[in-house]
Formats: sequence, C-alpha cells, structure tokens
Amino acid sequence: MNNKAIVLLSGGLDSTLAVRVLCDQGIEVVALNFTSPFCNCGGRKEGCQHQAVKVARELNIPIRVFMKGLEYMKLVENPPHGYGSGMNPCIDCRIYILRKAKELMAEAGASFVATGEVLGQRPMSQQRHTLAVIERESGLEGLILRPLSALHFTPTIPEREGIVDRGKLLAISGRGRREQIELAADLGINDYPCPAGGCLLTEKSIAARLRDLFQHKPDYGMTDLHLLSVGRHFRLSPQLKIVVGRNETENKKIVSLAGSKGNIFQPSLFRGPAAFADGCLNGASREVIGRIIAAYSQENLPAYQLEEISAGERKAVFTVEGRYPREQCDILRIDDGIVKSPDAALRRIPRHCGVL
Repeated sequence: MNNKAIVLLSGGLDSTLAVRVLCDQGIEVVALNFTSPFCNCGGRKEGCQHQAVKVARELNIPIRVFMKGLEYMKLVENPPHGYGSGMNPCIDCRIYILRKAKELMAEAGASFVATGEVLGQRPMSQQRHTLAVIERESGLEGLILRPLSALHFTPTIPEREGIVDRGKLLAISGRGRREQIELAADLGINDYPCPAGGCLLTEKSIAARLRDLFQHKPDYGMTDLHLLSVGRHFRLSPQLKIVVGRNETENKKIVSLAGSKGNIFQPSLFRGPAAFADGCLNGASREVIGRIIAAYSQENLPAYQLEEISAGERKAVFTVEGRYPREQCDILRIDDGIVKSPDAALRRIPRHCGVL
C-alpha cells in the first residue's frame, strides 16, 4: 500500500477540509469531483464543479471531473435502496460514486479513497449502518477513510499500516458545523460557498418534474434533465409539456438549451416569457401555449401576438385573444405533483378563458 489517495471533492467545506488534512500529512491526493444537472451549491452561478476545481488549484492537486449522466439516471429511476425526501437516491448515489472512485483508484495507482463525510450529518447516507452498507456494496471495505470522523470508526487499512497518522485525524459528528468552521479558520480556509452542498433531487418541485419526465418521456436526454431546474413546467397532455421562463435569464437559458430540440414560442410586440414546447403540437395546443405565455406578461392586452421558432428559424406568427388567469394556469403546473389528467385539467379552465 502506498500513500496515494483518491479524495472525493465536492467543493464544499467538509470535503475541502478532508483534502487539507490529508495533504498536511504528506498524502498524495488525486481529487475526484462529480457533477450533474441536480447540483445545488449555495446558489453560486459557477456551481460545485467550479469551486472544486478552484480548491484543487489552490492546494496544487490534480482533479478529475466526472458527469453523472444517463447511466446514473437509470439508477435514479429504480434505486435499490429507495429515495429520501424527494427523488434523491442518497445511498445508491453514494455507492455509484464510490464504485467510480474505485475504478479511478486502480487507474491512478492509489491505495485508498477518502471523503469529507461526517458521521450523523446526513439523515439517509451518513448514519453508521448505512455507511457500512455503502462501503460493502462499493467494494471498498476497509479502504474508505473519513478524516473528519475517523476516530468514530474502526481504523482503516491505511491507518493500520501507518500510511495515515490516526492521531492527526478528527472525531467530528452530528449535523452542526461549528467544529468544521473553527478548523477552517485555523487552517486559513475562508472561501467555502456551500458548507453543506446540496442536491435538487431533494426538492419537491424538481422531484415532481422528474417523475413526470420518467412517466411521459422514457427516451429523455441530458437536455431534458437540465431543463428540470429552469422555469415553470406545465403538462398540457400526455404527449405535450411546456417550459415557461420566469425572467430574462431563464428565457435565454430555455432558448439556449432547447432551441435546437423543439419549438420555441416567444412574444412578438409585447413583453413576456419564452416557452419551450416538448411534444406534439396542433392549432389548439398552440392557442393554449399562447394564452399561458400571455398570463405571465405584465401587459394586459386584448390580443397577444406570438412567434413560433423551430431550429432557430421563424415558423409562424399567430395571435391569441385574451389570456388565462394565473390561478387557472396553476391547474396545469407540474411543480407540486403530476397532472394525472391534463385533458380534464384543461376543461377546468373557464370557457371565457378559451377552453379547448
């Protein structure tokens, strides 16, 4: 066994501290960062990947960045160990990540893996019994070192063999972060934008949108996943969903992500959001889309002119009279649960608003 380790580095406070504790012992570290459409790192525009790369650069260690793509999403669809509060398969996600770390360990010639996990910090994946399951099923028994909580566990193989000095490891546990913040101050670590990290799959609105995607579009791709965290989502029929921007930034993001994938609807001659239509369109559904866009305009007009853009080219210009009240649009929103019968939901919109 050598003194080289793969360390999972999210860019958050705990993983940054774990890397620093090992570097200060002279351990050769290769950082491994995982990113996905569901990363939620303290609201920073740069995201978790940016912070992880920044930390690696400051500590002068190499880093590998791995995208959890469609292979991972198949696991999210049917996680053997179930979900947390939303669609977050925390235990299976951790097993997946550590299996990838094990592959890199062999490739890089490292002897063990280290993480920033703290015993008892996360209710699903960082309890003693679940940590044991994760370690066993990842194939890394005895080879996962948790420097911040190491003294709460049986010594790992690198500790027993003297590669890591156990006397310089810590005994942090629980959900508070006072000890980590104090340690960061002692080590001169001041920039940690996401102390606790985050995963959008725990959010109810994202979970509802993801269930809807799994139900209605089994051949989804990465664009569909990235769109889940953008805008307002409406299910108009089993064959048609639309995503409507909430501000100029989201309007641009919708066009950037989906402009080449389907039809974009934009206001013409009035201020309002852009919308991406994913699915089968007809004259009636275009009218509904127009009225929903108009509902989120701040202009109260007798008629609204819109343009339909396909693959970057203007396809049509059309006009709708009137708009839906926003509370009626909410009937079609996916955010708080799947719209089980879109046709019935459309029929609940008052006739004077333009029922199909």
